Amino acid sequence: MPSKPDYAGAVAGIVGQQAGARAGGPMAQVSEDNRLIVGRNIQLKGEIGACDTLVVEGRVEASMKSRIIQTAESGVFIGEADVETAEISGLFEGKLTAHKRLVVHATGQVKGTVRYGSIVIEEGGRVSGDVKDIEAGEPVQRSASSAPQAVPSQPIGEVGRATDASQPKFATLP
Repeated sequence: MPSKPDYAGAVAGIVGQQAGARAGGPMAQVSEDNRLIVGRNIQLKGEIGACDTLVVEGRVEASMKSRIIQTAESGVFIGEADVETAEISGLFEGKLTAHKRLVVHATGQVKGTVRYGSIVIEEGGRVSGDVKDIEAGEPVQRSASSAPQAVPSQPIGEVGRATDASQPKFATLP
């Protein structure tokens, strides 16, 4: 006779408790992975915590601090994300801080306040708003009596697209 599924153990594993995770059992990986996948027809609003990787296929309106955020082509994230790595194939709108790496795929679009360690934008990908390298910091302001004022950094618009095969398909900024 087949045994009943361990639903209580599954829920405990999802929220990060070890009670339902038996060594080598199916829920052990869930509690260690801490991955949240928001499916194509799902809408989620709120604050996301204790999530190692967020995969957005549907729509998320939230604030989060995580290691990785990935949006699929169908995915929309609106809000604030503080992550190590962001891979955007859908739409991200709001405040994005990618401490290590931001990858905007050909179908991706990022709008808002963007800070990044390094950035890769595939041909067709779009980035707009207040975009800065984390290392660059804010511009230095000088007094009127000294050297001329530093020009405030301007938001970066869309990255130009390659017009012929001899030009690179990727735009890489420091």
